[in-house]
Amino acid sequence: MSDAIQAIRDGYTFDADSIELGVLVDAGTPVPDAVIRISLSMLNRHGLVAGATGTGKTKTLQLMTEQISKAGVPVFAADIKGDLSGLAIPGTPSEKLLARTKAIGQNFTPAGNPVEFYALGGQGTGVPLRATVSSFGPLLLSKVLGLNATQESSLSLVFSYADQNNLLLLDLKDLNELLKFLVSEEGKPELANIGGLAKATVGVIQRQLSALAAQGGDQFFGEPEFDTADLLKVTGDGLGVISLLELPNLADRPALFSTFLMWLLADLYTDLPEAGDLDKPKLVFFFDEAHLLFDGASKAFNDAIEQTVRLIRSKGVGVFFVTQTPKDVPEDVLAQLGSRVQHQLRAHTPNDAKALKATVATYPKVDYDLAERLQQLGIGEAIVTVLNPNGAPTPVAWTRMRAPESSMDPLDAGAMAAGVASSSMQARYGTAVDRESAYEILNAKLQAGAEAAAAEQAAKEQAKLEAEQAKAAAAQAKLDAAAQREAERAARADERRAPRQKSLIEQITQNTMVRQMARSAAREITRSIFGTGRRR
Repeated sequence: MSDAIQAIRDGYTFDADSIELGVLVDAGTPVPDAVIRISLSMLNRHGLVAGATGTGKTKTLQLMTEQISKAGVPVFAADIKGDLSGLAIPGTPSEKLLARTKAIGQNFTPAGNPVEFYALGGQGTGVPLRATVSSFGPLLLSKVLGLNATQESSLSLVFSYADQNNLLLLDLKDLNELLKFLVSEEGKPELANIGGLAKATVGVIQRQLSALAAQGGDQFFGEPEFDTADLLKVTGDGLGVISLLELPNLADRPALFSTFLMWLLADLYTDLPEAGDLDKPKLVFFFDEAHLLFDGASKAFNDAIEQTVRLIRSKGVGVFFVTQTPKDVPEDVLAQLGSRVQHQLRAHTPNDAKALKATVATYPKVDYDLAERLQQLGIGEAIVTVLNPNGAPTPVAWTRMRAPESSMDPLDAGAMAAGVASSSMQARYGTAVDRESAYEILNAKLQAGAEAAAAEQAAKEQAKLEAEQAKAAAAQAKLDAAAQREAERAARADERRAPRQKSLIEQITQNTMVRQMARSAAREITRSIFGTGRRR
């Protein structure tokens, strides 16, 4: 046997408890007695599983998950395409499968594993996973909403106000109501001393919240909130429980999925006590589709991820990022990953060639062309280097990976639904709760303010009406008084005219009588002179 093969065998021979990844491949032929493994004590030094689509990453996740579980360590993994659901039932051996396992010296024994199925907000088959808006926090929520630095700062101000005023932000309607309140006439003075909120910025945040709700975010945010301690369960016979997050609609809400996984890690880091170096971790966390987490992330967000990954090791949690190429992960985070399982990479484009070169740069030096080897790997083969129990890198090994002993086909939907229905987790998290929170408090406050404003407006309008009525009455009284004076003047004038009219009539009457008497006297005189008289 060559010195190179012996060196690799020695590099992967540990006294500590380990899980097996596969066996060394030499010139295309597996070497069954050169087993490639990683010690349980180094799982919390984190790792990377990478490779192009269809090269075997998912099956690597499956074989690692089932072995970690059998070692008594709980596992969390996201099931992007439903392929991991078969972990719950034993695999079905085929002639081709048995030929492969025989070639690598694997004693294939079909076996299922203890699995809990979860789903974001209950969308899909699984126990609903929910988180409150408050616990998610402004930094993670800004990532989900795609906010810029200014908008993120404004959202942080809103969260700070909610904390100071004991306003529970449990779901999206709570946050929406608080945003509406803080730009209302009643709410503006609350933040006036620190600059307040720009109405345009609030409008952007509200529109993004509406879009998130349309993607199912309104079902994810709320209560009962998932307790991450439930990821640390071990069965009575000492098997680690595998928690699978089913994601049938990942394409509809990739940011929510990836950021939720980050929330789980951050919550674990907050709640778990310091553990130091353990013989085996408390939990191994597989972060699938890791590139979604870092796409468009702010520096503050990436800094928070790097800090969480770096420090959560001391809490006894190991994290494996799963993606296509190492360049999907920022350098500061990549530097924290002690184990590498790199499946085939392709170099069909200049970007592919750049990714291949970047990948080679993350491995220790070898005496062959690693870039060429990475392109020649078959399905189910990988280039591996891990940390030995002393924390030193192991030799780079071309590895043919073990076959999972659980089913490599998805679990029947009916069987999965039955398992979820009977789960104690379903009894705990299955029914949503909507208790009094910011929405109810602020809605009542705004309603009271609206009613007070309406009452004030009504009082103003009543006062105005009464003033107009008083003014009209005064004007009418003035007109009535003027009419009365005019009538009195007319009456006095009539009184003055009445005597003059009487004397004139009397004078005319007197003159008429005088004229009549004169005419009568004249006739008598004429008769006496001329002897005229009445005819007989």
